[in-house]
Amino acid sequence: MSLEMNQLPGRVAGKRKIKYLRWWMLALFLLGVTVNYITRNSLGILAPELKTSLAMTTEQYSWIVGAFQLAYTLFQPLCGWLIDVIGLKMGILICAGLWALMCMLHAGAANWIQLAILRFFMGGAEAVATPATAKTLGEWFPKKERPIAAGWAGVGFSIGAMLAPPIIVVAHSYLGWQGAFIFSGGLAMIWVLLWWCLFQTPEKHPNLSQSELALIKQDHEPDVAKQPFFKTLLTVGRDKRFYGIAIPAFMAEPAWAVLSFWVPLYLASERGMDLKHIAMFAWLPFLAADLGSIASGYLARLYGHLLGTSRINSVIASSVTGAFMMLSLALVTITPNPYLAIALISVGGFGHQMISCMISALVVESFEKNNMATVNGMRGSSAWIASFLFSILIGLTADKIGYNPLFIAMACFDLIGALFMVAFIAERRGSRAAQH
Repeated sequence: MSLEMNQLPGRVAGKRKIKYLRWWMLALFLLGVTVNYITRNSLGILAPELKTSLAMTTEQYSWIVGAFQLAYTLFQPLCGWLIDVIGLKMGILICAGLWALMCMLHAGAANWIQLAILRFFMGGAEAVATPATAKTLGEWFPKKERPIAAGWAGVGFSIGAMLAPPIIVVAHSYLGWQGAFIFSGGLAMIWVLLWWCLFQTPEKHPNLSQSELALIKQDHEPDVAKQPFFKTLLTVGRDKRFYGIAIPAFMAEPAWAVLSFWVPLYLASERGMDLKHIAMFAWLPFLAADLGSIASGYLARLYGHLLGTSRINSVIASSVTGAFMMLSLALVTITPNPYLAIALISVGGFGHQMISCMISALVVESFEKNNMATVNGMRGSSAWIASFLFSILIGLTADKIGYNPLFIAMACFDLIGALFMVAFIAERRGSRAAQH
């Protein structure tokens, strides 16, 4: 084994080996996801000034947001397939370079139509984030570590949402709205250079030790020939396990849309908070989401040790735990205290990220390594369709019926999704030996 590893192409003898390099590669990827969220959230933070500077109506602004959501929904499977075909390094390099460029070009937009076009292309490029998560886990981690790695991988999404407001506000104060877009796009370009210089596949990375490479490859996963894009979609679509992933993702994503786009408005209109109080508390659900991301993988491992379940069933058990935590959102409707309401919403954020991260872990547990990015992209499209539809539903109904029915719906959605997860993916007793 040692001789074979030393002869792998691209490996350089004598280079200094870095301990736990797989976790450093995950940290590099997480930095990119964080920058991804900073660039995408820059529009919402700058929206009040953009509406004035570009003479936009609220309806026109909604079309700009919708252009990003539409592209992000459509392009996730295609970005995943691209990564599966040309590799993680080049796939992310192309997409990240494009989204960085599109973000900087926002500074030259003269009207809402130009901004919508730029957001569409930016959304299509940023759609690489979800499928790339599964591919990174599949390439750099053995199966036994993937649930925990998936939990850490989810941190980048919520950290980016937390960091975007102060970064963009400071950039805006010094550079104006045009300079803020250029600054955030520039951050993305810097990360692209870091990715180009530092990332490599395990087989080719000169700083990866033989022992860690052997650990990563210990499952001996076979390389499967890559099919054309539409044939891959049909193949995955015929696998019932995919629906045990896609349906729970569809049911879970409305909660994230509410956290990202509607909680501040809810706190203002339903709880009477001013902008200062919203700024003080609206970040807490994202902090809770970070903690939920991290906890999910360790909880899956704990279930495996305590209950003797297989890896897949342990991951499902962790996700189902998160689904029950979403019931806290129903309690928001009966509490008169706004601070308790924020705490309950934060519990929901914790539970949501447990579900989301464990769904990513199920992708890498259930599908071949060469199709992981495509499958996770298809899963992401299912989720974003739900996000788009639920946002429209909120816009149509919130002023008429309030937010309480929507919070009750979100409390129930994930338990429904958990039923499909258990029915379509959970391993039955005796199906195969449990793996730990």
